[in-house]
Amino acid sequence: MEKIKMPKPIVEIDGDEMTRIIWSMIKDKLLLPYIDLNTEYYDLGLVNRNVTDDSVTVQCAYAIKKHKVGVKCATITPNAQRMGEYNLKSMWKSPNATIRGILDGTVFREPILVKNIAPTVSTWKKSIIIARHAYGDVYSAKEYRVTSAGKLKAEFVFKDGKTEDIQGFDFDSEGIVQIMHNKDKSIESFARSCFNFALDRNMDLWFSAKDTISKQYDHHFKDIFADIYEKEYADRFKKAGIEYFYTLIDDAVARVVRSEGGFIWALKNYDGDVMSDMVSSAFGSLAMMTSVLVSPQGEYEYEAAHGTVTRHYYRHLKGEKTSTNPIATIFAWTGALRKRGELDNSDRLVTFADNLEASCIESIEQGYITKDLQNLVTGEKNTVMNTEDFINKIAERLEEKVK
Repeated sequence: MEKIKMPKPIVEIDGDEMTRIIWSMIKDKLLLPYIDLNTEYYDLGLVNRNVTDDSVTVQCAYAIKKHKVGVKCATITPNAQRMGEYNLKSMWKSPNATIRGILDGTVFREPILVKNIAPTVSTWKKSIIIARHAYGDVYSAKEYRVTSAGKLKAEFVFKDGKTEDIQGFDFDSEGIVQIMHNKDKSIESFARSCFNFALDRNMDLWFSAKDTISKQYDHHFKDIFADIYEKEYADRFKKAGIEYFYTLIDDAVARVVRSEGGFIWALKNYDGDVMSDMVSSAFGSLAMMTSVLVSPQGEYEYEAAHGTVTRHYYRHLKGEKTSTNPIATIFAWTGALRKRGELDNSDRLVTFADNLEASCIESIEQGYITKDLQNLVTGEKNTVMNTEDFINKIAERLEEKVK
């Protein structure tokens, strides 16, 4: 079979530890035999980020802006332990946060469904996609430990020098203070990314916050979503036969657990962080969860929702075989290849991505699994495999489909 050509590249972003090992396996066994792979490569492994003073992270983000599509391996966000382990010059920022900031993107996380893994919520029949506004809120909040009684005073200083006092709190004892923020520009980008993604996937969009309690902060999110929807998207949603609605987050949680799924749930930063883990666990496993960063300008970065699987990497360094689940990383590649094919009108590339995903799902449904799935799958004849053998099993099915 003649290899599939890619006239335009995708941005390939390599990563760390066990996922970096799996990354090479996926390319060698599942992609390169069938695709004349055209990528612009960036090494975001922690060693190279340290060598380049993290400039490589910024470079790859702007490459995604240029080429529109990227695929990213999981990377380490260093802590104090990693500082010593890798002899780092600095505790470099999360690469995902840097890329999100440059693309001004929203993270969409979606479970990969297979017939022999039943969701713990019995009513769920379709995917629930979490759209997380990955900016601001508690993740960039300023915090202060109050050590004695007193009064909190806050002041906003405008660029023209004018000031405005913000009502504070009286403390009659020790306590804590947290000040968080968000920006209209970021919220507007979040809204447009959600509306565009819903149209792209032809799915209903829910948005929920707590505006009855947070009458300024959360209510402002609600108002921005409503205004953009009415002015820019209402007619397009109606034509597509899909719905947008807002509801309080506690009402949304009740609706979600009674629903059959099949919608996108947009959430503020902390809410999205929590609910994406809840949804992934309820559907089965974080290793079966895809993640795509989407900008309002139509730029896409695909990756697995999980981390670098450090424990397995240390075993790999000892020469041991590991049973690390590669599915989410494979689906990061298929997502990027499919989007590249859609943008370039390459039906062969889209079909290949579909066939590779089908090969993964069929392998699991026929009982070939990695160790993390053994207590989740139904059926009596399941075979637990190491990572390489599992990828080889997927490759066998893929070869049959692309003949």
